[in-house]
Amino acid sequence: MRFLVVDDSALSRKMMRKALEQLGHIVTEASDGAQGVERYFLEKPEYVILDLVMPGMTGFEVLENLRALDPAVRVIVCSADIQQTTRGAVLNAGALELMNKPITPEQLAAVLSAIS
Repeated sequence: MRFLVVDDSALSRKMMRKALEQLGHIVTEASDGAQGVERYFLEKPEYVILDLVMPGMTGFEVLENLRALDPAVRVIVCSADIQQTTRGAVLNAGALELMNKPITPEQLAAVLSAIS
């Protein structure tokens, strides 16, 4: 599958890319929300892995923009925010899942198995 990883942290993108590629997936990256929205529509990945806290366009705004333009977009949010209210807000906004950082390859594989 093809994934787009949208995160302002180069380290987080690198770790997510490595985990996804180890699972046999193709990965592209975006370092901010605006770039993520643009890359989604240029590349049409099957999944978007999205950070919530980014400068400029937040993850919630990216998710809202993607869902407005493509209601079928499949987004997994990854965040260090572990509050249940955040989990609820993310799922209500249309994300498939919220994973807490740091992500392990095993956690990622389990989530992908559960949502596909």
